[in-house]
Amino acid sequence: MESINPKNLEVIFKTDSLTSEKINDKLKLSHEAFLEWRNKSFDDRRNLLKKLSKILTTDEDLPNLITNEVGKTIKASKLELEKAASTLEFIANNGEAMLSDREIKTAHKKSFVSYEPLGTILAVMPWNFPFWQVIRFAAPAIMAGNVVVLKHSSNVQMCAAKLEKVFIEAGFPKGVFQNLAISSSQVEEVINNPIIKAVTLTGSEHAGSEVAMQAGRQIKKSVLELGGSDAFIVREDADIDKSVDLALHGRLKNNAGQVCDALKRFIIHSSIKEEFIAKLKTRVEALKVGDPNIEDTDIGPLVNEQILSTAEQQVTKAISEGAKLLTGGKRADMNGCYYIPTILSLENINNTVFKEEVFAPVWSVIGFNKDEEAVQIANSSDLGLGGTIMTKDIKKGLEMAKEIESGSVFINSVVASDPRLPFGGIKKSGYGRELSEFGIREFVNIKTIAVD
Repeated sequence: MESINPKNLEVIFKTDSLTSEKINDKLKLSHEAFLEWRNKSFDDRRNLLKKLSKILTTDEDLPNLITNEVGKTIKASKLELEKAASTLEFIANNGEAMLSDREIKTAHKKSFVSYEPLGTILAVMPWNFPFWQVIRFAAPAIMAGNVVVLKHSSNVQMCAAKLEKVFIEAGFPKGVFQNLAISSSQVEEVINNPIIKAVTLTGSEHAGSEVAMQAGRQIKKSVLELGGSDAFIVREDADIDKSVDLALHGRLKNNAGQVCDALKRFIIHSSIKEEFIAKLKTRVEALKVGDPNIEDTDIGPLVNEQILSTAEQQVTKAISEGAKLLTGGKRADMNGCYYIPTILSLENINNTVFKEEVFAPVWSVIGFNKDEEAVQIANSSDLGLGGTIMTKDIKKGLEMAKEIESGSVFINSVVASDPRLPFGGIKKSGYGRELSEFGIREFVNIKTIAVD
């Protein structure tokens, strides 16, 4: 496995996959660690999570590490670490209350629900947020008394190794959090090991279905957070300038559009579509594409040649299917995996960029006339992660939100994960939830205890 800096295509790190013997050694260590960790007090776990939070925002090497492996701008890398740190703080401060025994009155003298850890959880994580995605799962799981082994994406193994180091630096016992430098072909071997009690995956639909099948054969729980093609509905009464602002930032999501819950399908009322596009085009063409290590860069390179080529093919095919290219539509004339921000105007939903998830700075815009039509367009996707509705009529916005088939809908704001709220999707965007009280209880034994 190797890491290639997407801004200049230089190989910056190489590592060999672990052998089966080394995998087994690490899993045995995780089980031994669990036997002790599950008995630690919430205070002990809380203190270590807070120490880890501080490290993520004070270690000056971390932002450059993320930027060099992923290509996101340095300011975006700093924001990622800040979000991970704040999530650690939230889980540290609120995890105990979420996991406290819950008494339920029944005919028994006493009956209650106890939330108990399962053991070693395998996390299969993506490259686009190499620290945040891991922390989003690991913090609740570890606070609940579980231990974690991480199979990170092959192209961010520097970040993966560093994650294990910062957990040790924070004072976590060895084995509570371990990095498994393994290839995708070795994941089934790990899932089949009896020490693994459950698995979570954030990634593609294909990867999710494979992991879910492997876990299912072993009767092990899985949680999947897969792709998204979030709809952005702008009603005729919406604030156009605010809508354009959110459309810009909600599409890029601080990572050149390479985000599962980024806005991808822009469904604009026909009466304001042209004005919306004109203002969006002005903003998009003003974006600075370039070296992600420079503070004032807006968009860095895409993560690798494969992602770049896929985006090129999708846009080219969309144009051949009738989409109108308004700006961009090609690679930037510079070394590295850079793509010029692109806007496409569509006449119907039977287009590649509406049917497939596009992981690039591409805005696909279509018009609608009635609210029912907008909801129908939003629900036409096989994916159902999130969506946004822009409107001054909050009552109507809430009515539409109830009809949209997705794990979340935000009215007059962009979809964003928040540790206080459950995050996840439906349809082919996956199942299960992360964060909040719902997420922290995904990987526990919800045990009924009754006393007479």
